[in-house]
Amino acid sequence: MTPARLVSNDEYITQLALKAGRGDQAALTEFVRLTQKDVWRLVAHLGGVDAADDLTQETYLRVMGALPRFAARSSARTWLLSLARRVWVDSVRHDSARPKKSAVEVENAAEQFTTGESWSELADARVLLEQLPEERREALILTQVLGYSYAEAAEIAGCRVGTIRSRVARARRDLVAALDDGDSVNGDSAAV
Repeated sequence: MTPARLVSNDEYITQLALKAGRGDQAALTEFVRLTQKDVWRLVAHLGGVDAADDLTQETYLRVMGALPRFAARSSARTWLLSLARRVWVDSVRHDSARPKKSAVEVENAAEQFTTGESWSELADARVLLEQLPEERREALILTQVLGYSYAEAAEIAGCRVGTIRSRVARARRDLVAALDDGDSVNGDSAAV
């Protein structure tokens, strides 16, 4: 029986992270292999598919420097996704200082996709999600799209479980209101 079957997957990944932090290259390779899809999915949902590869790479660059200090106070997966979230937050801050794409560039890119109504529905859903306040979008994606528990999402986001629950409820309310009104999601200014 392999070590992964003797303990839970999260425990096994945490053991790998601890070994990798002590310099075990095989453990590092296995740690990255087992966690890379989770990191990519999170940053793809938060920052977009176009940025997901770069954000994933940046996350693992930070992980390499941080692994020797990883003390297993939480599972390695939770710790890793917290780092990925911080990488995304840093990229948002960095991007907000850069000029945005023009409407013409966005229209030209949209014209390349002509798959009909399903593309339109997907684009509409993505636009609605992107219009949610960041904290609400993050909570909704972590719990409803990626399937993390409220407790795991709270640990990843660095807040309390009640805050995650509130953000998800408000995000759902905002999305339903936007669909009912046919307008954009505006959320209230007091984003939780």
